[in-house]
Amino acid sequence: MPIQRIRRFNTRDTYPGQELDNDLSQAVVAGSTVYLRGQVGSDLRTGETVGVGDAGAQAEQAMRNVEQLLGECGATPMDVVKIVVYIVRREDRPAVYRAVGRALKGVFPVSTGLIVAGLAKEDWLMEIDVTAVRRYEAGKP
Repeated sequence: MPIQRIRRFNTRDTYPGQELDNDLSQAVVAGSTVYLRGQVGSDLRTGETVGVGDAGAQAEQAMRNVEQLLGECGATPMDVVKIVVYIVRREDRPAVYRAVGRALKGVFPVSTGLIVAGLAKEDWLMEIDVTAVRRYEAGKP
């Protein structure tokens, strides 16, 4: 089974000043399964946080990232089978889940939601972990 690593990066560039040196990917495709790195409210192109202080805006950006990365992997949001949502402030849960719900309307994945003490960067208020199974291999019905 071939494994594709999409958008490779090193954490020394992503988290300057934290003295990290890990080789990671935004997505990994293993056969028909797509694993996405936890997506936050950061623009995939610039790395800048979108919606500082606004978990709903961050969730909207995270879901745009999810859709873009799935597309790069030959998948769509309809292929999502599992999500895990991490939220820093309990009061942000409705705004985050509304954004996720709009992006995954009609998909019906399994879901786990967690309230956490913090995420990798202080201005991140939410993160979503996504697993998808492509309904078909690229070029094959």
